Amino acid sequence: MTAGRTSLSVQVVTFAAEDPGGWDAMVDRAVAADTAGLDKLVVSDHVAFGGNLEAYADPSLGGTEGGRQPTGPDGHWLEPLTVLTYLAAHTRRIRLGTSILLAALRRPLVLAKAAATLDVLSGGRLDLGVGVGWQEEEYGAAGLDFAERGRLLDHTLEVCQALWREELADYTSDELAFEGIHAMPKPLQSGGVPIWVSGSVNPRVARRIAAFGSGWIPWGPAMADPATGIARMREMLDRIDHDPSGLQVTGSIPVVRDNDGVDLAATMAGAPALIEAGVTDCRIGVRVPASREAATEYLATVVDAFDSATGRVAR
Repeated sequence: MTAGRTSLSVQVVTFAAEDPGGWDAMVDRAVAADTAGLDKLVVSDHVAFGGNLEAYADPSLGGTEGGRQPTGPDGHWLEPLTVLTYLAAHTRRIRLGTSILLAALRRPLVLAKAAATLDVLSGGRLDLGVGVGWQEEEYGAAGLDFAERGRLLDHTLEVCQALWREELADYTSDELAFEGIHAMPKPLQSGGVPIWVSGSVNPRVARRIAAFGSGWIPWGPAMADPATGIARMREMLDRIDHDPSGLQVTGSIPVVRDNDGVDLAATMAGAPALIEAGVTDCRIGVRVPASREAATEYLATVVDAFDSATGRVAR
């Protein structure tokens, strides 16, 4: 992705309420997005489910008000880094991201190795979007304390960045200590895999962005009102002496529908306001035709409509 270029991204669905009988449609959508000229595709994460899915709608636990878990507890959810490795082999230029990875559920050393490997094999195309999640049972099944999920995430990111950035890595914390550790290969991207921190506007998330983040994935009220959320987050970062001017932010373009489906011109007319507010990665959620060829053709029109509405220079 060209430096300074506003990106257009799409989520590839890697979950289903029932066994879909195969995941070719996922691959077709990813290849179509790559060929059509979208800038990034992202996938989501869950490792396991308990029965309390109502917690998804509880903001105090990390959920979002009015939200609903989309599959039920027996839904099929593919592991995101495995999926992105598979999709990296089928694509050539599109960036590959998680939105979000529950990074604290993985052992930091193993996550650092897996992410570095994927970055190397994809030619430096990985973005790691991370968050704490909302489900206590998932942490319990991993033998982790849900109440400590924020610190667990910070610890995971500290270890990953030490291993990515230091030729001989040293690390000391209450959770772990090591010195003189070799971990090769390093990610291709300078400084390691870019970290995009998900969360609402609060001091903990601001500190996490300042410590680790290349970008922010707004959650909760900031997701619904990006302009206000971005302004507040910038103020919060400024108060902790972190320059907010380079903050990258994801924001969703509201989809406008007509009798024929999506009105692309009206939908993309909302993109300039998002960009003016500070969004640098515009996420679009549209249904695409089933066949790879038709999906590519449709997504190319989506890219053209975005470029036309925003004045972005086509590739």
